[in-house]
Amino acid sequence: MIDLKELRQNPAAAQERLRVKGFELDIDRFGELESQRKVLQEETEGLQNERNAKSKAIGNSKAAGEDITALLAAVGDLGIRLDKAKERFADLQETYQAFLNDIPNLPHASVPEGSDEKDNVELSRWGKLPEHNFEPKDHVDLGAGGALDFEVAAKISGSRFVVMRGDVARLHRALTQFMVDVHSREHGYEEVYVPYIVNEDSLYGTGQLPKFAEDQFRIETDAGFYLIPTAEVPVTNIYRDTIIDFDRLPIKHVCHTPCFRSEAGSYGKDTRGMIRQHQFEKVELVQLVEPDRSWDALEELATHAEAILQKLELPYRSVNLCGGDLGFSAAKTIDLEVWLPGQNRYREISSCSNFLDFQARRMMVRYRNPESKKPELVHTLNGSGLAVGRTLVAVLENYQDGEGRVHVPDVLRAYMGNLQTLDLNPA
Repeated sequence: MIDLKELRQNPAAAQERLRVKGFELDIDRFGELESQRKVLQEETEGLQNERNAKSKAIGNSKAAGEDITALLAAVGDLGIRLDKAKERFADLQETYQAFLNDIPNLPHASVPEGSDEKDNVELSRWGKLPEHNFEPKDHVDLGAGGALDFEVAAKISGSRFVVMRGDVARLHRALTQFMVDVHSREHGYEEVYVPYIVNEDSLYGTGQLPKFAEDQFRIETDAGFYLIPTAEVPVTNIYRDTIIDFDRLPIKHVCHTPCFRSEAGSYGKDTRGMIRQHQFEKVELVQLVEPDRSWDALEELATHAEAILQKLELPYRSVNLCGGDLGFSAAKTIDLEVWLPGQNRYREISSCSNFLDFQARRMMVRYRNPESKKPELVHTLNGSGLAVGRTLVAVLENYQDGEGRVHVPDVLRAYMGNLQTLDLNPA
C-alpha cells in the first residue's frame, strides 16, 4: 500500500507518477472518500465525547443524590446515534480501503515510460552469443525423444505441464541444488523451507490479493487457502506483524519452491514448451533492509542472480522495466533475460524488484530505529535466483552440439556424477 500521508498531501503528484504504470488514479473519488471520512470521523468522535461527558455528569449527579432520569434518557438516545455513526464510519472505511488496495506502488523516477516489454530499456549484456554451424533446436524438439514429455503431462493434468525423465530430470534437480548452494554459501543468504499453501492475508501482504485473485490457484475449502505463485509470498510473510531488531538487518533468505500460476490473461501466449507453465520450480531471493540502503540492495540482489548465469556461462542481458511492464507492488524492477538459440531471442529468467515500504505497510513489517527507538517500516526486495525451468531450457538450447547431444556445463558436473553429456532418449 502506498503512503496515505503522501497521497493526502499531493494526490495530483501521485496521479502523475502512476500514469507511468498505466494506472489512472481517480483523485476526485479519493477526495470524496477523504471528505466523507473526515465528516464521519468527526461525527463519531463528537458523539463519543458527548456520551463520555454525559456519563461523567450522571456519575456526579448520582453521587450528589440528584435525579438522573432525564440524563439517563439522553445517554440512551446518544448511544443509539453513536452506534449508527460507528456503523456508517465502518462501512465507509471498508469502501475506502478497497479503493486504496487497488492503487499500485509508485514507480521510481528511473523507471522509463512505456506500455509493454518492447519499451523496456537495455542496461547491459554479458557473454558471447553461441555460433552454431547448424540450425539450433528449441528445447521441445531437443527433448522430443522422451526427456521432456508434454503429451503425457497433458494426459495427467492438462496443458502447460511437463513430465521430465532421466538425465534431464536429474539436470533440473542439479540446477536447483547448485543455485541454492551458491546463494547460501557465497552470497550470504540463509536457506529457508516454507509452506506451499498460504492464506489470504499472506497474498494480500505481498500484493497478489485482492486485485489479482484470478491469477491464483485457490484451494476450494472454507479456510481460504491458495497455492503459492512464488516463494516471495511465504518467505516475506515470515515477518508479517513483526518488529525486527535493527541488528538483524539486512535479512537475506534463499528458498526453493514449486510455484503455481493460473496464467490468466495469457491465453495463446507461450503455449509451446516450458516457458510459461502452471507449475514450475524457482529459487527465490528475498531481502528485508533498512530504507536508506534498499537501492544498493537491489543492485546487489541482481548481481547475485547474474552470478548464476555467469557460472553457467549463459549469455544474458539486463533491462530496466518500463512502467507498463512493471508489477503492481514494485517501485522498480531489473529483469535478466537469457539467450535462447532455439527462439533466437532473449527471454526473461529473473525479475529483481525493490518494493520500498509498499509490502511492509500491508504486512506491518517494521524494524526499531536505533536513533529514534521507534518502529519504522522496512524495505522489501526479491528476485529469482533463478527460475529453474527456464534455466534448464537455456542450458539445453545453448549447450546442444547439433549431433543429438547436450553437454553438461562444467559447474554442474559435480552435481551430475561427473556426467559429460545428457541422454535425451531415456528408455
